[in-house]
Amino acid sequence: MRVAATRFVKATTPIPPLTFEALKVEADKLIANENFDPLFRDYLAILINNFAWKDILATIPYNRRLLLLPKCLRIEEHCPAPFDEFGLLCKECGLCSIQDLQVEAEKLGYAVLVAEGSTLVMSIIETGKIEAIVGVSCMSVLEKAFGYMEAAAIPGVAIPLLQDDCINTTVDMEWVWELIHLTSEDRTHRLDLEGLRETVDSWFTTESLEKIMGPTVNSCDTQARDWLCRAGKRWRPFLSACTYTVLAEVDPTQIPEDFKKIAVAVECFHKASLIHDDIEDGDDLRYGMKTLHMESGVAVALNIGDLLIGEGYRLIAECDASAEAICEMIRIAADGHRTLSLGQGAELAWQESPGPLKSTEILDIFQKKTAPAFEVALRVGAAYAGTDENIHNVLTQYSRSMGIAYQIMDDIDDNKEEAEASDIASARPSIFLSIAGERAKGEQSDIISSVWDPNKETPTEAVLAVYADLKIDDRVQGLLEAYKEEAIRHLSDLSHPSLKGLLRRVMGKIFNDLQVKGWCHEFEAGNAPSGTPVSETTG
Repeated sequence: MRVAATRFVKATTPIPPLTFEALKVEADKLIANENFDPLFRDYLAILINNFAWKDILATIPYNRRLLLLPKCLRIEEHCPAPFDEFGLLCKECGLCSIQDLQVEAEKLGYAVLVAEGSTLVMSIIETGKIEAIVGVSCMSVLEKAFGYMEAAAIPGVAIPLLQDDCINTTVDMEWVWELIHLTSEDRTHRLDLEGLRETVDSWFTTESLEKIMGPTVNSCDTQARDWLCRAGKRWRPFLSACTYTVLAEVDPTQIPEDFKKIAVAVECFHKASLIHDDIEDGDDLRYGMKTLHMESGVAVALNIGDLLIGEGYRLIAECDASAEAICEMIRIAADGHRTLSLGQGAELAWQESPGPLKSTEILDIFQKKTAPAFEVALRVGAAYAGTDENIHNVLTQYSRSMGIAYQIMDDIDDNKEEAEASDIASARPSIFLSIAGERAKGEQSDIISSVWDPNKETPTEAVLAVYADLKIDDRVQGLLEAYKEEAIRHLSDLSHPSLKGLLRRVMGKIFNDLQVKGWCHEFEAGNAPSGTPVSETTG
């Protein structure tokens, strides 16, 4: 929806400030254009408002902006913070996201209020010291505030909360971070990431690969190209394209043909690792189809994986970069291969005598197995563009946290009913089993331990019941959020505003599976004719 709203605003160029009623009219047009559910009308109206104001907000200094946060982001039953006439006085206890957002915004120069109330906001606007507002709140409160901002012609962008009720709510943190850091110095804030991703994806057709890699020479080569063309999210070549376009200041629509070799090389490495990983894990399906070794045999699959690795290094060596850059890219890729193989080796050694692993051991495997692919993708793109050691160091730290987060997200997906492979049934290391093993007692501990016993057949339902009782899903989700936030914190050491802004947006792109679930019960209770709460589920 955010992508569609961005394109809609570019095409129709609505001129802010707009009343909320006018925004709803625009939202109706977008709903008709995209065939969206009319239930999302208010949400789309806010998206249109945000993108209409975005360029203007980017020009306003941080010290002339107000960040407005709702008190319901706190963990109410544990929050030690008192209130005064201006709202919540955060004690920075670390229990909720308010501290992170407030500290970061104040470091930039923002004024920050943790409070609701249009009167208070209007009083601040009238002082003349605030020229823009970034607001987080439920939809109903945001709608009420729009009239005041429109009357004052104050640029205001809004991030709706992700669910109803006024207790322990959550928000899309990547979206908030993106908007509070928005600045005209970041020349990527108008970059169409979805458009760039579609461009990268277009390089993986049979015709395009022949232009980039040259003609195939035999059936093995053809089969390898077919594997490259198969489904996949293409995150890794996309990341290479991101770092290259930003650091080289290249128009994403004008990426040179030579760089495509680098992007394809990165995907060659990734697809090879998947082929080998499927063999080692004994998986039958990939992308909803037979894995390559099930389709063509282990010997053929191993050979095609090896061919793709060789192709990756060939493409890097044949690109038109300087000798120093080529040497650096080959070194980065080789280091990544070594680390990945060591991580996979640790898992294979464990498989000889499987048993419970501590969560720290699981995360170490994640770092070695998943993070290197992200690091190689980002740093190879940076090396092709030519950059300094500081940026490479930040990309390494960022990649490690993002890679762990990505693997945790993969474990979450594997734990769903529709997953192609189950870590429980396959008795593979997973963060779910690890945390459950650390926390289970008595009979629950016996159930988790039996997963590793080859002489016992543990029903998946029994393990899932333990997960539910111990709230393992919540704990894993919390761990995912912690590593996502850690990745973003590593960007504070970057002095390149465009790269910093882009990598924040990339986090939101990769992990953006959040849904808006409903609006504020407290507000609706006071406005419904009966005085009872009203809630609408929006997806």
